Amino acid sequence: MAEKKAHASEGYFLGFDGGGTKTDCVLANAEGEMLERATAGPSNPLRAGYAKAWFTMSDAADLVLERAKLKSIDIRGVCAGIGGAGRDSVARRMATFLEKSFPNAAVSVTTDLAITLTAGVGEGEGVILVVGTGSAALGRDAKGKLARAGGRGPWFSDEGSAFDIGRLAVAAVVRADEKRGPKTELSEQLLKWLGMKDWTRMMDWVIKNPDDVFPRIFPLVGELADKGDAVSRELLNNAACSLGALVKSVVTQLKFEERAIPIAKAGGTTGRSKFFDAAIDSELHKVAPHAQIIPLPMKPAEAAARMAIKLGKRKGHG
Repeated sequence: MAEKKAHASEGYFLGFDGGGTKTDCVLANAEGEMLERATAGPSNPLRAGYAKAWFTMSDAADLVLERAKLKSIDIRGVCAGIGGAGRDSVARRMATFLEKSFPNAAVSVTTDLAITLTAGVGEGEGVILVVGTGSAALGRDAKGKLARAGGRGPWFSDEGSAFDIGRLAVAAVVRADEKRGPKTELSEQLLKWLGMKDWTRMMDWVIKNPDDVFPRIFPLVGELADKGDAVSRELLNNAACSLGALVKSVVTQLKFEERAIPIAKAGGTTGRSKFFDAAIDSELHKVAPHAQIIPLPMKPAEAAARMAIKLGKRKGHG
């Protein structure tokens, strides 16, 4: 973490990366140095609700401002990449909240995919695959054309996501319990992993807040897959196929099939399971054999902070 602070007159800038599980907030100075960062809960308003999203973003911002001994009036630019902000009405409501919270700042609200694309390939061409609570792929060609697949919510999209994997893991345990499916180590460990004593309590939790349950199960599936559990491996292989299909859609739309474009992987599931990482890479090589598969060069919240600096300077706030 850089210790050097910009002079107060140069202003400070905030970048947010808000998803269905967590929110990252980064404070930067005018020179682009990342000064402080904090993590809070979910801030996708379509999944957590607007009140929860606002409180979460406030909590994260308050933490970085307190650590830097700053006030909200010191912020000159804010860029927030928020899940669900692809809808204009959502982006406007979130922007209104941020404008009131940071009265001296230029504010931009975009999608979490947009800031992740910037984090992955800058202003150039390429594709990102985001696999967290939800899943989506987004790409951009040299002319600035965008193509997207996935990321439309758990009920009819987000295949291969942590939510999807967790839900299917519970279903696999049910089938094994009813002798309709193969045995799995998940049966022995699932409730203990979630800190539950019985199925009734777990189901009550699922009904109340599925976003708080299913994504938590993914690390267990990944761990058991790495140890050789056949059902866990099947779940992750199927998830990888679904994720490959998302990227194939984007690659086809942008005519990247034979191009050596970068594909950056991002999201909370990456780096958590060697088996899953390898399965995803294998699928990506199938749909884009000449692509370079790379880790995300910077955190999406950092990319958002850099976008906030540009925004503030363009509007005379820097």
